[in-house]
Formats: sequence, structure tokens, C-alpha cells
Amino acid sequence: MALAEHEALVRLFCERPDLAADLLTRSLRVQLPDYDYAGLESADLTEVTPTERRADSVIVFRRKRPEADPQPVLAVIVEVQRRQDPGKMWSWPMYLVSLRTRLECPVILLVVCPEASVARWCARPIELGHPGLVLKPLVAGPNEVPVITDPGQAAEDIELAVLSAIHHAATPEGPEILNALFAALHNLDRDLGGMYADMVRAALPREVWDHLEEHLKTESYEYLSDWARENLAKGKAEGQSEAILTVLSARGIEVSEDLSEKIRKCHDLDRLDAWLRAAATVDSSDALLDDIS
Repeated sequence: MALAEHEALVRLFCERPDLAADLLTRSLRVQLPDYDYAGLESADLTEVTPTERRADSVIVFRRKRPEADPQPVLAVIVEVQRRQDPGKMWSWPMYLVSLRTRLECPVILLVVCPEASVARWCARPIELGHPGLVLKPLVAGPNEVPVITDPGQAAEDIELAVLSAIHHAATPEGPEILNALFAALHNLDRDLGGMYADMVRAALPREVWDHLEEHLKTESYEYLSDWARENLAKGKAEGQSEAILTVLSARGIEVSEDLSEKIRKCHDLDRLDAWLRAAATVDSSDALLDDIS
């Protein structure tokens, strides 16, 4: 579950790299250079050493130039941190140096922390040893991510509204934040809205989500409609279906196209859970088919 929570936040920045600019300028008051567009960059920050170093996400802001490739004017390393990890105090400075050398432009470290205590820990200055050389990570924790309870505001910046829901879900405003987000998602393309809805569900600890869902089932929160519930269930079902096929593939068991389609079309979560358990022990896809018939 911790991996799913982490990956949901990372994916949010992959879906819209400009979200990093929103956090830096609006919440952290960082002045960015003029740029034309932002895009993802390879997050592999490995040097010529045996140690692999990989950031969660790297976003590069580029300025167009006549008769030349776009020029990198700023790079942002986005790290999602859900717990204290002393190793980051050593790897984060290396990330900055490696990327700065590769792109030959300024580099910023942006750490996203849904937990306030972890955010405070990540914001501590990192003394690098050389006099005056100190790395002060820029941290987007609950105090920096806005509380968005207005559906109109959520619709204007869906990704920031998703981030708001993830950071503030456990607060008293949590149900109202989620209600505003679902109201905005309701007006998006069905698949896109469902993707963001499932992203929130995946990023939240189960106990927090269960608590929110109970609140949102009351009549006062009309936007947890059949659409929202259906899309959340659909997203979880798709994840379970892919997990079943992945387990079978890892065990070297061939799956026919018909069976693969049957698994992917199933939205019964209880049945999918049973199939996933069976996938770990069956000897053939026919045996799995017998179990699910």
C-alpha cells in the first residue's frame, strides 16, 4: 500500500509537470525564470559509480530559441517523501550536482510531504561541509498546499485539487475538500476523471479513505455520486486485473487473449481478489479458468 501511495503522488507530477511551478511560485514564493514550457526529463541521476541514483521525477523548464534546441533554464527534482529517511540527506545533494552538471542550468529540490512531521524533518538544512555551503530543501507539506473546498477553484487546477485532497484528507475539512474535487472531476472526460479519483484513493491510507467515504455517503455530500463510486471501483478493478496477469506472467503461465479479456472486463472486486490469490498457486491458465467459472 505504501508503494501505491507513493506512486500516486509521483504520477500526479508526471501528468502535469507545471504543477511543480504552481507549488514553487504560489506556495513557496520562488521566482522562476521566463520559460516557454515544462516537460519531464530522465530521472536517472547515476554518476559513473556502482551506485544507482534515481529521483522520483525530474521536470525541466525550457525556453525556445531561434535556430537552436530549446534551452534548459531551470530543472526541478521532485521527491515524494512519506517518512523520514536519513539516506536522503546524502543522496539529495548528489541529485542536484548530477542534474546541474548534465543540463548546465540551475536546479531546485522540491520535496512533497503529505505528513506535517515528515515535512518538518525534510526541511532541515543539510550542511555539506564546505563553509557556507548548505542545502535547504524546498518542502511542500500540509502548510504549503492550499485547502481547496470550492468546486470552481478545484476545476481551475485539478492537479492542485488532487494534491490538496491528499495532503488534507485527515483534517476536519477532508470531506469538503473531496466533495469539491469530485464535483470538478464529474465534468471531466470519464476516463480522465476516473484516473484522478483513483489516484486520490490510492494515495490515501485505507483508514483515512474509509473514514472519508463514510462522511461522503451522507446526503450533505451529493457529489460522491454513482459516477464517483463507479470510477473508484473501476480504477481499483483495473489495478487488480493487471496484478493477476502480472503474477501469472511472472510464474511463466501463458494466458490466452480470451482469458485476459475476461479478467480485464471483470469489475467484481471480491472475485478479483479471489483470482489474485489463485494466480499465485495454479499450474495453468485452464486451472485459473476453472476457479473463476
